[in-house]
Amino acid sequence: MSLNLFDTVPDFTQESTDGPLNFYDWAGQHWVLLFSHPKDFTPVCTTELGAVAKLKPEFDRRGVKIIGLSVDPVDRHLQWAQDIERTQGAALNYPLIADVDRRIALLLGLIYPNASDTNTVRSLFIIDSAKRVRLTLTYPASTGRNFAEILRAIDSLPLTDRHKVATPADWRQGEDVIILPSLGNEEAKALFPAGWDEQTSYLRKVPQPETAG
Repeated sequence: MSLNLFDTVPDFTQESTDGPLNFYDWAGQHWVLLFSHPKDFTPVCTTELGAVAKLKPEFDRRGVKIIGLSVDPVDRHLQWAQDIERTQGAALNYPLIADVDRRIALLLGLIYPNASDTNTVRSLFIIDSAKRVRLTLTYPASTGRNFAEILRAIDSLPLTDRHKVATPADWRQGEDVIILPSLGNEEAKALFPAGWDEQTSYLRKVPQPETAG
């Protein structure tokens, strides 16, 4: 199975560093960041888990829950967590799924045979409160993930859900956004009465709605 954008993530129950974890119950109505790791005690992933632990207040502020996944058992996860805290200066503060039987990896499409028949690839999902996939990223083993970009995307997704806008390249929270091309000028006037910067008929920029005025 592979998960595409707007597919619903299937529910599952699996052991984790927080005990048996049912994904739907654990997620509740929150958005979720789920990221996978090939195996424990790997150098790039050690830095990633530490980086996310340090950033957890930023995810909390956005109402996003964090969960990791690796194919090793809970006792190995807990041993790895000691290395993460010692080397990265941050303790593991979110659950790590122990996908020993690779059931969840197969369910979510995280085994790429050309990369490894047994280990998960380093994929990341942003999942909305309706359990739909809203963003996916898959990295090679040699390249660490950029979690500042993940936070930027998380800032964009709910904003564009609430308003008929999109965010441009390299957009940051508080910067101008783009009126959707599908929105006619009359409807746009009702939503954005202060007007917009019309660079072309299809590129109309307005201040971010939740910070304008």
